[in-house]
Amino acid sequence: MRIFGRPPRLYRAPGRVNLIGEHTDYNHGFVMPAAIDLFCWVAAAPRKDKRVTVHSIHYDQSVTVDLETDLAPRGDWSDYVTGTAVALKLGGYQVCGADLVVGGNIPLEAGLSSSAAIEVAAGYALLDSGDAPIDLLQLAVTCRRGENEFVGARVGIMDQFIAVHGRAEHALMLDCRSLRANYLPVPNDIRLVVCNTGVKHRHAGGEYNVRRTQCEEGVQRISAAFPSVKSLRDVVPTQLEECKPMLPEVIYRRCRHVVSENERVQAASEALLKNDLVALGGLMAKSHSSLRDDYEVSCTELDLMVEIASNKPGVFGSRMTGGGFGGCTINVVRAAAADEFKAQVAAEYKVRTGISPDIYILNITDGVKAISPGDFAA
Repeated sequence: MRIFGRPPRLYRAPGRVNLIGEHTDYNHGFVMPAAIDLFCWVAAAPRKDKRVTVHSIHYDQSVTVDLETDLAPRGDWSDYVTGTAVALKLGGYQVCGADLVVGGNIPLEAGLSSSAAIEVAAGYALLDSGDAPIDLLQLAVTCRRGENEFVGARVGIMDQFIAVHGRAEHALMLDCRSLRANYLPVPNDIRLVVCNTGVKHRHAGGEYNVRRTQCEEGVQRISAAFPSVKSLRDVVPTQLEECKPMLPEVIYRRCRHVVSENERVQAASEALLKNDLVALGGLMAKSHSSLRDDYEVSCTELDLMVEIASNKPGVFGSRMTGGGFGGCTINVVRAAAADEFKAQVAAEYKVRTGISPDIYILNITDGVKAISPGDFAA
């Protein structure tokens, strides 16, 4: 209100952690994310023209675009908002102009999906400010399109999907091909503890897109022997081993991660339904090893953080979460042990790296919604 001088409507969308199922979403596979109580907030007031002005509290910058003519990426934070607006327009929505203020407390470039949170919060705000009906699934699909085509990051659907469909006290088992999802209750004596290594990553361009291209090459080669294979989701381990001689070694390892990770996600879903947290933790450990060795998206700091966390009292499982190349680990920890876990991990990581890590003991929360001023910091 102080920036634009008009009373706004308020919205928020959550960040996310992924318990297991990394780099499987853009291969049409299975993932198990949960929405967390770190948020992107958007204050929005409609305009009568087709201009969108966005002010970032974090960067203390404002950007104005005309939705009729000014549709080129700028290569900065504003592309996540502008790309969403453009994707909504291309999707047939009548997007009105708006003044937006965006902020939040999701660490940037940490693998907790700050990008999807700002996309979903801004997209919801733009539609609601124009009193347009909101289909949450279509909002997620449209926000993903904006990040793929405008920002240039070839991400899958997981982050946007959980940002709109998150449910408190539940993880979500998502089939990224059919977009069918099952909610999985998380025991109330468990906390999700996120440890930020302090090493930042970027998705647009670079290694993230390279991994996706490598997966596509694997599908092309495997489908020559098995024509029913349309994505790595369709490949079973025996088929992959049969095709190993025709795959370059690095392509084989990329495929092996995705194929085995899809199996781990399905096993983890069964473990969580049975409240078998020991089994879940074992699957998380195998996931991290695969991401480190086969997919090569971990880093020294992530591996060290997992090593430190894995032997602490009350810990069931630890692994990197997010796209990788830095960012955070996710740890499943007994609630009674969470505070001591945080203190011990922070102290040991500081001694061994010189970095004081941010560590978050998190609750699982709901997806995007309009909020009142009293809920703004909740």
